Amino acid sequence: MERMARGTITASLDTGYFNNYSAVINHITSKGAYAVIDPHNYGRYNGAVIQSTTDFATFWKNLATPFKSNSKVIFDTNNEYHDMDQTLVLNLNQAAITAIRGTGATSQYIFAEGNSWTGAWTWTTVNDNMKALTDPSNLLIYEMHQYLDSDGSGTSATCSSSTIGAERLASATTWLRSNGKKGVLGEFAGGPNSVCMSAVQGLLQHVKANSDVWVGASWWAAGPWWGATTWSSFEPPSGQAYAYYDSTLKQYLPGK
Repeated sequence: MERMARGTITASLDTGYFNNYSAVINHITSKGAYAVIDPHNYGRYNGAVIQSTTDFATFWKNLATPFKSNSKVIFDTNNEYHDMDQTLVLNLNQAAITAIRGTGATSQYIFAEGNSWTGAWTWTTVNDNMKALTDPSNLLIYEMHQYLDSDGSGTSATCSSSTIGAERLASATTWLRSNGKKGVLGEFAGGPNSVCMSAVQGLLQHVKANSDVWVGASWWAAGPWWGATTWSSFEPPSGQAYAYYDSTLKQYLPGK
């Protein structure tokens, strides 16, 4: 966000940065794929919690307007809000949704993320108020993240158990169904070992079996900046997770 809106969150988009960014987005969507626009800021700007819903709405108005006619763009309000007032998280999400729709971007999905790192396993105890979000286009998806190590942070390649994947999604699945909502697992990963393999397979089977409320899942992460020692790297051809999990994840692609 700081590179896109320089100096203040309400600043006009930086022309050079936006042009480079939009070129990538438009290239992806021109190939028929979806591109998620995700300010990876944890509900913060320049390290400080965003307090003004009006300012946040201005940022989103500025960013969504150039993409309002691109139906393959998905708007993600912000990555992993955490350690914030829960009502503020709700209100920031709603401000973003309202601002995006106000630009005329009415055909795209919007991903809303919750507090406490948007964790699926804590969703019902932390983010229950998020059911109050409204979207006039009825294209709102709740993005949750779930890692399988002991504290759910994704910092360890050791999974808590071979069944932890499905177990950590169970309550969120019930919440989505009970409230008539849709969810997406925007981040998940497990280490390249047999225990995690079973846990990942269980997680993906759970998503598939509950496809009435889960629209999909995406591994975190890929890209050439991930080093060779990064156990979760899905960067082909030799990322550790790519080498270990690629054939497994392909079994869960749409249509499989």
